[in-house]
Amino acid sequence: MKLTASLSKSIINLNQLFNHRTRMGIMAVLIVNEWVDFVSLREALQLTDGGLASHLKALTKAELIETEKKFVDDKPKTSYRATEAGRVAFDKHLAELEAFVKLRDE
Repeated sequence: MKLTASLSKSIINLNQLFNHRTRMGIMAVLIVNEWVDFVSLREALQLTDGGLASHLKALTKAELIETEKKFVDDKPKTSYRATEAGRVAFDKHLAELEAFVKLRDE
């Protein structure tokens, strides 16, 4: 099967960091919330601590999310939010996915 130029371009422009459902889920949650703590993310996405932590680390390393660590009632609490660069990258990724889906109708 030969890909059309527009199909090939659409696939190439997808952000590889968001090609995992967990990272898509993390970003989706962080886009619609200002700050989300680790436990809330873990519960919302139904992940293990280790599974969530590894994906958060990748997104943090790419500067798509930022971390805030503080103590609440003498207990450590880590929260996350999407950076401006993360918001832009995620919006672009979603636009590329939408364009890709629209190609099906052509």
